[in-house]
Amino acid sequence: MKKRVLSLLVDNTSGVLSRVAGLFSRRGYNMTVGETADPRYSRMTVVVNGDQQILDQITKQLAKLVDVVDIKQLAEGESVTRELVLVKVRVGRENRQDVMSIANIFRAKIIDVGVDSLIIELTGRESKIEAFFKLLGDYEILELARTGMTGLSRGAEDVRYL
Repeated sequence: MKKRVLSLLVDNTSGVLSRVAGLFSRRGYNMTVGETADPRYSRMTVVVNGDQQILDQITKQLAKLVDVVDIKQLAEGESVTRELVLVKVRVGRENRQDVMSIANIFRAKIIDVGVDSLIIELTGRESKIEAFFKLLGDYEILELARTGMTGLSRGAEDVRYL
């Protein structure tokens, strides 16, 4: 199974997300979406897994959608990908500093401090996120929110101007 990261430029209209997501029913995928600098368009990052035939079929089906303006494959080494994680960890007076030290190692931010919990914000590659969770394994995670992967290609040569 191969993993492919696609960056889609789509019209910023209602229903686009559901039409694109409909192509991935019953397939493992991860999708993020957000408005671009031009409010007429949104950028979707889609992570799909499958053999080469399935990956090519998905790309062709996406290209047929009227709302899809551009499709780029974000190749490793030629793109920058990141994920955002917010995690609420149960802490007491005795282990608060330990959890804060783990966060500092990963350049994470403590964005909320409660009497019995911390909320930590971490941005990075999937491997960094997984390593962070491995070190947090001894602590109780109360809540977790992950954005999924998002990314852009490196350099100015591959920018699509509209």
